[in-house]
Amino acid sequence: MSDVLLPVAIAVPLVAATLPLALGLKYERAGWPVAAVATTALAGLAAAIGIEVARGGALSHALGTYEPPIGIELVADELSVAVLALVAAVSLATLAFARVAGPRGNSFYSGYLLLVGGLTGLVLTGDLFNMFVFLEIVGISTYALIAADRSGASAYASLKYLVVGTVGASLYLLGVGYAFLATGTLNMLDMQAQIVQQASYADPLIRASYALIVAGLGLKIAVFPIHAWQPDAYQRAPDAVTTVVAALVSTASAYALIRVSYTVFTVDFLAANDAITTGMLIVAGASILAGSALAAMQSDLKRMFAYSSVAQFGMIVAAIALANETALLGGIVHLVGHGLLKFGLFLGIGLLALGYGARKLDDLASAARSAPYTSGAVALLGLGLVGIPPSIGFLGKWYIGVGAVESSMAGGDPAGIGIAVVIFVSTLFTLSYVARVIERFYFAGVGLSDGHGDDHDESGHGDGGGHDDADRGVAADGGRESVTDDDGDGPLTPVEGAPRSRLVPDRVPPASLAILVLAALTTVALGFGGYALFEWFDPYLTEVFA
Repeated sequence: MSDVLLPVAIAVPLVAATLPLALGLKYERAGWPVAAVATTALAGLAAAIGIEVARGGALSHALGTYEPPIGIELVADELSVAVLALVAAVSLATLAFARVAGPRGNSFYSGYLLLVGGLTGLVLTGDLFNMFVFLEIVGISTYALIAADRSGASAYASLKYLVVGTVGASLYLLGVGYAFLATGTLNMLDMQAQIVQQASYADPLIRASYALIVAGLGLKIAVFPIHAWQPDAYQRAPDAVTTVVAALVSTASAYALIRVSYTVFTVDFLAANDAITTGMLIVAGASILAGSALAAMQSDLKRMFAYSSVAQFGMIVAAIALANETALLGGIVHLVGHGLLKFGLFLGIGLLALGYGARKLDDLASAARSAPYTSGAVALLGLGLVGIPPSIGFLGKWYIGVGAVESSMAGGDPAGIGIAVVIFVSTLFTLSYVARVIERFYFAGVGLSDGHGDDHDESGHGDGGGHDDADRGVAADGGRESVTDDDGDGPLTPVEGAPRSRLVPDRVPPASLAILVLAALTTVALGFGGYALFEWFDPYLTEVFA
């Protein structure tokens, strides 16, 4: 009966999403407790599913009275468990930040739980049409959450994402329709069997299906040159929304691309269609270079790391197109690692904005003196993004790069070497903008007096608790800037009403700070786990490349 955990994991956040609105008719603040209980339950279910998969291999559950391939199937294997764990951990951790930074309101928490439920269903579904359904649930809830603060800028960013996301979903659905016409099934494993049995790797309908699915998911992943929605969405969304969206939404779409490419169309299809994989490698290479270069040109912190995501997802698309075991392992590790890194980075940026009003690079002068723990964690996460060992960022890039070289040596195709070179150049770009952030943290304005201290604490709060929503909202509107000298090199000073704790000098919420530090340390710990990660994903990789 352990397979029953799969529908329960999807049902918990989706059913809970109705409760904040229903209970909100009587209780004004029902949303956060409901969301906290639901995401905690999801974390427990994800852990239980992971244990079952580790013990007995992949889990499968048929919904309703019809067995697959006619009925709807839910599946959990090593790949989906890893992404599910990321979804559960990030969605739970972000709530601690959202409670302090906002947005608030029962409607926000309903949308948040709807997003979590959609992501969970997307990870666990074994049916291509239901993957579309969950993609739409994720998209619709994301559009609403980006505009949650009801500002004109966030509404415009949400509208841009809505248009692009709708086009992407339409292309994906059209590709699924072509695949159904060619095979007569929507179940992923059954469609794989039909494609293999018919040896239809050169079938124009199958080729068109895969190309349309890749194009649709590419829009949602935000690879260059169809990335323009992402920087605006990340920058204009409320900080807590950016944190969860940057860590999970494009990550889930990239997971969907891996799942469709290898579970449905198989590695043999990719090997037989050089034109498709070459096109994917060209787009991936352009995305890696353009995203890194554009990130290095930014002064706004959220836009900087938004463009960084364009580059990082380009590496994952390249790993998929290379179609060898080492590169795919790197793509999967980088998928999970990048989600964790971007969660930590955007959480750190949100904390600096909440406590100090720092949103741009010039606002960060001597931040390490005023907020040493927050700055240190962000710096550590930034180095992980560069790929400095030991970190999960290094492992993902290393495996992708080695896989690219192996692909080139095995097939005599220079594209693999080209991808390895592009990853190296991208790493230099990443180092350049992360170094700028660290330089501002630790070396800018070092000769100036320390701008923090008790004389700036106008809130009258002596500890990290006891703030009501009005107090917390003072620093959460994103419009207040830190007090600095005109040249931007003045010391970082807390905004009025900034949270305070007796334990640390950082004027940020203690619970969120603890989560940020834990995320940074986890990225380092996973950097030591290369062999363990290989062992975990080996059953999936063996099945794919058998």
